[in-house]
Amino acid sequence: MIIEAGPKTCHWGYFDATLDAVATVASGAEVTMNSVSGGPDVLPKIGFHIPPELLAIHETGVPKVPGHILTGPVAVDGAMPGDVLQVDILDVGLRQDWGYNVIRPLVGTLPQDFDETHKVIIPLDRDRNEATMPWGLKLPLAPFFGVMAVAPPRAWGRISTIEPRAHGGNLDNKELVAGTTLYLPVHTEGALFSCGDGHGAQGDGEVCVTAIETALQGRFRLTVRRDLDVTYPEAETPTHIITMGMHPDLDVCVEIALRRMITIVSQRAGISRAEAYMLCSLAGDLRITQTVNREKGVHMMMPKSHID
Repeated sequence: MIIEAGPKTCHWGYFDATLDAVATVASGAEVTMNSVSGGPDVLPKIGFHIPPELLAIHETGVPKVPGHILTGPVAVDGAMPGDVLQVDILDVGLRQDWGYNVIRPLVGTLPQDFDETHKVIIPLDRDRNEATMPWGLKLPLAPFFGVMAVAPPRAWGRISTIEPRAHGGNLDNKELVAGTTLYLPVHTEGALFSCGDGHGAQGDGEVCVTAIETALQGRFRLTVRRDLDVTYPEAETPTHIITMGMHPDLDVCVEIALRRMITIVSQRAGISRAEAYMLCSLAGDLRITQTVNREKGVHMMMPKSHID
């Protein structure tokens, strides 16, 4: 199944558990989802392919508050609150030959340092898997979706896509490339999975608020799990376990990610929590996911070879 981006399949700037699903798939099914990104102000002038569905979305009206254009939601048959949605990221590819990066006053990690808006269009070469920066640097691409999420709890109402929370959302975790798996706790019937905020490349931190923002196609396998103890977003690469923490205070982010990693290491390695804490100090890596989404992010990575 392919979910195309467009006015009828995208929601812009918000999550809401009352959104109608644009499609329903069986647990374990694969779904391909196309995304677009950006408002009219970031479009290139000439010489690049602009997806017509992006222009069609613009014609429906631009939100007055910032947020992301997300494709979905896709319901997964049988998913219920308390379950876990396993999102296997099977493939991620470019859908256009350009991306953009923007610095705006009063936002980002250094909100007072840049008084004017700086916007650049960055050519992307799919065949060479590289971006060409304005000063000539060839930057390797590593595409991933900045936003992957299930619906938030119904009691939260309509919330912004900017802050990452327990339902996932704007995680901006550059580790979530093709070949990784994301685990999201389900809060509403059907789970209601959405994705967007395509990134061609990003550094840990995403310090100026934007990565190489672009349109992507993702192929996912969505599986309902009832055998997992996951109440907060977690991920797994072929080599590492990843725990995450989101909070306005980076110290609290660290504590959230570390406490969850201690639990996982203790359970999977069959060792005490104290021993797991030691191993986290010796072999776990804490990384700054992003510092710009109001709810900042930290993730911790532990080699699976140490605990399995």
